[in-house]
Amino acid sequence: MNHADLTNLLEFHYWARDRVLDAAALLTPEQYTRDLGSSFPSVRDTLVHLYSAEWAWYQRWHGTSPTAMLAAADYRDVPTLRGAWTAHEGQMRTFLAEQGEAGITRSVDYTALTGQRCTSAFWEMLHHLVNHGTYHRGQVTTMLRQLGAAPAKSVDLIVFYRERNAAAAR
Repeated sequence: MNHADLTNLLEFHYWARDRVLDAAALLTPEQYTRDLGSSFPSVRDTLVHLYSAEWAWYQRWHGTSPTAMLAAADYRDVPTLRGAWTAHEGQMRTFLAEQGEAGITRSVDYTALTGQRCTSAFWEMLHHLVNHGTYHRGQVTTMLRQLGAAPAKSVDLIVFYRERNAAAAR
């Protein structure tokens, strides 16, 4: 894993996030918060969990280990969540750019939400963040279908690469 690989993965992560948020934005407020009995009760709770996990990793990279996740109720609708997450995206992109090739292999000590002390390489944490997003975006796709809503446009990694390569060829 090198810096360019991580940059590509982060690009994919936000590309896929935006597609899922676009689909969620079409839900009614009741649909957005309806308990569907998934890992997290609702589309909102699942999406806020994704943002919150990203926020928690960013905090750990800066020497603070959060003891709780962000509250889903603080993100009443998709525009509120999108605004916070998009602002955070800028911080993430800047932080990754500042790491350079040498910085991605550094080890980070942190405390997990369970209280367990951990040490992980930065690149492993970022790779996990993107993989975690993929997992929960799949859950949101299922939830959208359960609600009778249209799923997001494809969030497959290969579709991201195809679209990026087509845009570069223009």
